[in-house]
Amino acid sequence: MCFVTVGDAHTASLIARGLVEGKFAACVNLIPKVSSFYRWQGKVEKSSECLLIIKTRKNLLQDVEQFVKRKHTYTVPEILFLNIDDGNKEYLNWLGANTLFTTNIPKDKSGKNIL
Repeated sequence: MCFVTVGDAHTASLIARGLVEGKFAACVNLIPKVSSFYRWQGKVEKSSECLLIIKTRKNLLQDVEQFVKRKHTYTVPEILFLNIDDGNKEYLNWLGANTLFTTNIPKDKSGKNIL
């Protein structure tokens, strides 16, 4: 599982849809209007963000991170991974069936992932 905060709903939707369409995630929850307090460049800031809760497989975490970084507008996006040790077996089976089993991601001529 992965948590990502995003500054606007449009970018959050693009990331969420792209992850699911590319089978990097089986499901992404988009929670709007999360109040975030953080320190940036020596000052305490507050902003309204969207929180993405990304359900994915452990073997896809690097691909999720790369995808999010390419689409994200922040200099340093929050991308946090949590291990899932157990859960509803039927849900975990569904998650596995709806994500990539390997990372055979299409690449462009320079070798970069195109998704």
